[in-house]
Amino acid sequence: MMQMIIDSIRPEHLKQAINRFWELSARKIRAIDKSWEPSSGSPVFTVKGKYTARGWTEWTQGFQYGSALLQYDATGDTFFLDIGRRDTINRMAPHLTHEGVHDHGFNNISTYGNLIRLMREGKVPHNEREADFYALALKVSGAVQAMRWTTIPGGGYMYSFNGPHSLFVDTIRSCRILMLSDALGHVLMGENDKKISLADRAIQHLMATAKYSVYYGEGRDAYDVRGRTAHESIFNVNDGNYRCPNSQQGYSGFTTWTRGLAWAMCGFTEELEFLAAFPKYASDDIVATCLKAARATCDFYIEHTCADGIPYWDTGAPNLHKLDPRYDRPSDPENPYEPVDSSAAAIAAQGLLRLGKYLEQTDKAASEKYFQAGLCVVRTLLQPPYLSEDDHHEGLILHSVYHRPNGWDYIPEGKKIPCGESSMWGDYHAREVVLYLTRLINNEPYYTFFSGIAEEKS
Repeated sequence: MMQMIIDSIRPEHLKQAINRFWELSARKIRAIDKSWEPSSGSPVFTVKGKYTARGWTEWTQGFQYGSALLQYDATGDTFFLDIGRRDTINRMAPHLTHEGVHDHGFNNISTYGNLIRLMREGKVPHNEREADFYALALKVSGAVQAMRWTTIPGGGYMYSFNGPHSLFVDTIRSCRILMLSDALGHVLMGENDKKISLADRAIQHLMATAKYSVYYGEGRDAYDVRGRTAHESIFNVNDGNYRCPNSQQGYSGFTTWTRGLAWAMCGFTEELEFLAAFPKYASDDIVATCLKAARATCDFYIEHTCADGIPYWDTGAPNLHKLDPRYDRPSDPENPYEPVDSSAAAIAAQGLLRLGKYLEQTDKAASEKYFQAGLCVVRTLLQPPYLSEDDHHEGLILHSVYHRPNGWDYIPEGKKIPCGESSMWGDYHAREVVLYLTRLINNEPYYTFFSGIAEEKS
């Protein structure tokens, strides 16, 4: 068990570091807004400190503009609101009707979702027509995302960009867009005017992810360790039967890619919060399944990450044995064997914090454990070597990894592994988790992806 979970730390202890974080964040956003040429595509990750594009899927553009909106939320500086609103309206429309990806929850909640949330929370002057525009965008996005559907025995899932046979653990975070779309009163219209419930599809996807992407130490296969995740689950599309685990960005289907693990940690916990706020969607079985998956994955993260809360990119990476003992000491992002992934840490921290808050009234000991673990991860990210203090580097959080198997990450001269670079999703999720804490410290309303967007109707 790593040391970070027994530290005595409260959100307000990080206030000075958080203020410094937002100062640096502002400078990074301004620099990218000034230098980035939109015709180049979406900024994905840095090479020698400069953001570059990488054609695969356009899943990071929402993080670019969403970062400005999070900055405005935290600081009130309207410069960033103007950037986020301008570029969302001018550039994000193709993402609403993009039927070839599983990334709608990433791109569109980060932009249209943040804008309507800020307006409904009173942080942006209310404009009914503008609010309706953002709500319509979320409705459309949820329905288009739900069209990527594979039916399996007892349910179904939204398939990844790999095709109908492929369930990605990442996609759990796009369940949010279906839930929002449904809560706003929308449905997916199918053949013969069949009305397809977006909430039902989101819930089926959650249940499939919990069953096939997450392990529980219950004898599923020879590598069944409680809490580990498979990046990809493969199905036979002829009969819908599950075939095997796989991985695109991890080392193998039988090891745990830690960013995929982090998506599950954050995704299940966010959905627990949504189900608590919208009980009409909840059942005992759904809540119990999401909670089981959230606790298992968060426990696995705590047990398989370094003492400072930063994980290696995959818990089964082939050279990790050269770093033994690997988990009872702080991370070393410049070690010569295997890279860490700070972006996984930024995502995982939010899952830990939210799970801790979710359990406050029912399990005090577990609540404190998870919340403290999340705080300790954030504390590490808020200081070097992870916080980028160099104005010549456009990234905010250093030592992120994109696609280790494909060799896409920049390896500095004289080094043997990728290090020292940032990613757009890592920077965004760092801002997201720090905003979460900023609002707690300032006694603002609790921050969720659905805050104020849709109201429960009994």
